[in-house]
Amino acid sequence: MKARERSRAPSVRQLRVGEEIRHCLAAVLSRGDLRDPDLRGVSVTVSEVRVSPDLRNATAFVMPLGGERPGEVIKALDRAAPFLKRQIGREVQLRHMPNLAFRRDETYDEATRIDTILRSSDVARDLDPETPDDPQNPSDPAER
Repeated sequence: MKARERSRAPSVRQLRVGEEIRHCLAAVLSRGDLRDPDLRGVSVTVSEVRVSPDLRNATAFVMPLGGERPGEVIKALDRAAPFLKRQIGREVQLRHMPNLAFRRDETYDEATRIDTILRSSDVARDLDPETPDDPQNPSDPAER
């Protein structure tokens, strides 16, 4: 495996720049300055911004409030990326403002899936010590 292919943890600078861009991006989106009709009246949550090691590219993970029309909203944000880059560049003090790309944040879906699994009857039975075991499948080896 080549050194470039190995994934490394982001540097402190990448994390700091990503968080600063996230705050500014959320502020710009909340002001509603965008003219795109697909973004009118849509609240967008910016959960994370990942910045490349050379600080030239930034990927913002976003989700429209309520999860409505995420594909349309992300396409609209990609169209508005140059405007957003200029707006954020005025507030963030960097030599070069990273190019912005937008991706759908999948963490909400994953959290819902995990919550559903944890609330299932099979998991509840395994976690509750007071639930009697199934008589057809005794857990005590002496009973087998």
